[in-house]
Amino acid sequence: MSSAVSGKLPWPLRMSYDKQDTLLKLFILSIAAVLSFSTRLFSVLRFESVIHEFDPYFNYRTTRFLAEEGFYSFHNWFDDRAWYPLGRIIGGTIYPGLMVTSATLYHVLHFFNITIDIRNVCVFLAPLFSSLTTLVTYHLTKELRDVSSGLVAAAMIAAVPGYISRSVAGSYDNEGIAIFCMLLTYLLWIKAVKTGSLFWGAMCALAYFYMVSSWGGYVFLINLIPLHVLALMATGRFSHRIYVAYSAVYSLGTLLSMQISFVGFQPVQSSEHMAALGVFGLCQIHAFIDYLRAKLSREYFEILFRTLALFAGVAVTGVGAVLMASGKIAPWTGRFYSLLDPSYAKNNIPIIASVSEHQPTTWSSFYFDLQMLVFMFPVGLYYCFSRLTDANIFIVIYGITSIYFAGVMVRLMLVLAPVMCILSGIGVSGILSTYMKNLDISKAQKKSKKADASYPIKNEVASVVIMMMSLFLITYTFHCTWVTSEAYSSPSIVLSARGGDGSRIIFDDFREAYYWLRHNTPEDAKVMSWWDYGYQITAMANRTILVDNNTWNNTHISRVGQAMASSEEHAYEIMRELDVDYVLVIFGGLTGYSSDDINKFLWMVRIGGSTEKGEHIKEHDYYTPAGEFRVDREGSPTLLNCLMYKMCYYRFGSVYTEGGKPTGYDRVRNAEIGNKDFELDVLEEAYTTEHWLVRIYKVKDLENRGA
Repeated sequence: MSSAVSGKLPWPLRMSYDKQDTLLKLFILSIAAVLSFSTRLFSVLRFESVIHEFDPYFNYRTTRFLAEEGFYSFHNWFDDRAWYPLGRIIGGTIYPGLMVTSATLYHVLHFFNITIDIRNVCVFLAPLFSSLTTLVTYHLTKELRDVSSGLVAAAMIAAVPGYISRSVAGSYDNEGIAIFCMLLTYLLWIKAVKTGSLFWGAMCALAYFYMVSSWGGYVFLINLIPLHVLALMATGRFSHRIYVAYSAVYSLGTLLSMQISFVGFQPVQSSEHMAALGVFGLCQIHAFIDYLRAKLSREYFEILFRTLALFAGVAVTGVGAVLMASGKIAPWTGRFYSLLDPSYAKNNIPIIASVSEHQPTTWSSFYFDLQMLVFMFPVGLYYCFSRLTDANIFIVIYGITSIYFAGVMVRLMLVLAPVMCILSGIGVSGILSTYMKNLDISKAQKKSKKADASYPIKNEVASVVIMMMSLFLITYTFHCTWVTSEAYSSPSIVLSARGGDGSRIIFDDFREAYYWLRHNTPEDAKVMSWWDYGYQITAMANRTILVDNNTWNNTHISRVGQAMASSEEHAYEIMRELDVDYVLVIFGGLTGYSSDDINKFLWMVRIGGSTEKGEHIKEHDYYTPAGEFRVDREGSPTLLNCLMYKMCYYRFGSVYTEGGKPTGYDRVRNAEIGNKDFELDVLEEAYTTEHWLVRIYKVKDLENRGA
């Protein structure tokens, strides 16, 4: 009879318990991976398969070159379209991991006769790697805690906005694969620590090499792992396992990372890498001391230890001081200083401070990007501390350090999101496991009519907690979906807005302007714009630009800023000096687009005045006597007559923008412009897009006045 009943059961229920468990885990992970990929496709479904933002256009352009010309040509490519007249050596100034990954995937697909354009490979690469990240997160969390925690963490990272913000379809940036590389390195490091295996140490070094080739954020990783080893030393947990693991990771990882041209000898010459080298030296000293302790008596060992410690301390300090004084060890970079002191960039390096993603993170951003993870993070920490292991110490250090860095720089929310998911997964799993167990016990006690006198409402408490956690997880799902759809799925190259009737209005002015440049200007034309738009101009318009998003030459960028902030006469001298043919500006006064060049103008002033040639440009000259930045009649005469103001507002004084408002009403600054009736002397309008978002001017060839 039982065999007949079992024969009628669905096939999954006829499996053994272990097979059912494995099948359920595979099903959950598959759903998480599919969710991770599909939730990042809003932009493709709503707009089209298009590259987003600014940096991704450079990555796409270089990937296309690599796929068409091969690695040798790519590695030796001198780009004469960028940083005119300096140019740029591409192979030695980028992290090539992203491009090599895409080109490899492209050629593999074509090998199997799956024809796909390289652009679509670039568009969908980040969602693909986000699916792989969910799998790595599962395995990492399983190593730290258990299987159930890993499944919850994988589901959370599939939808967390803090990670989605840099990995939606079309966001073809280094971070799209770097988070996968980072978590893979952490997973292999934990395995190496647990086993003390040289194999896992070597695998971790290979994953670290992939990370180094993909993103400059590898510096965080190569400081976090040594910090973990140092913490294990301080807590008396250092062992032969840790020695083998770290020695393998550091020695192999450093040698491999130095093969990346852009990195070169930095791992042994720059201050950011000295902590890893110092901990490597400490590991050797610790192992040597352990060997001596086993061979010598306690009395002789203490004498020798004090002598060696004094000698080693003096030697290391002296050698380090000499190397730093002679410049053999490079000082910390400006970006690294800005992580330790948030005000450093604002006071000393305006080019770094001008980037929006380098600004400090607001409290609301933490909730916006992480939602319930903010509250479950401490719960996960509690569970880690309650069962402290070598692996748990690592995730605790990772969590605390990443919270600090994410608070200093909004871009590093990306580094915080994975550890938030891991610790929240541990917390949620721990709570549900505990109270589900109480719920089961309560039901069993009711059947046996026995109750715990010290805990009379165990069943009710368990039911309430489980319902609350279910509600939190449901709201987390809705929040993540809404944030992804509304905030992180709009490509900056194509803008959208809601009409009065709720319909979506599309602004495609950027591509309109770039295609006009491509088809209506000489092929050797030089275009001057602010550095934000450099990558897009070279990739889409195929024209030579003066500065771009690489921002490696502050002097050159400062010269462009000086031209924008100067009067027409002085700006013309700079443009002739730089051999400029066309000038491009972004203006949002008609449509209400707030990220235009007028709102960025003060950064042009600050950067323009930061070099010797721009000493005459003072920021206070562009404010009113009351210290206000205004574009109306009360605005500073210096501002109202500078080149940027005139290029943005040329002919705008006769345009109606809103009902009931005068002509020349700026919808971003909410003011009627102060300088309406003027003509351009050294420029002529070449093209203005449909919604006035992009304006292009041609530099006049003035007649010889001496003739």
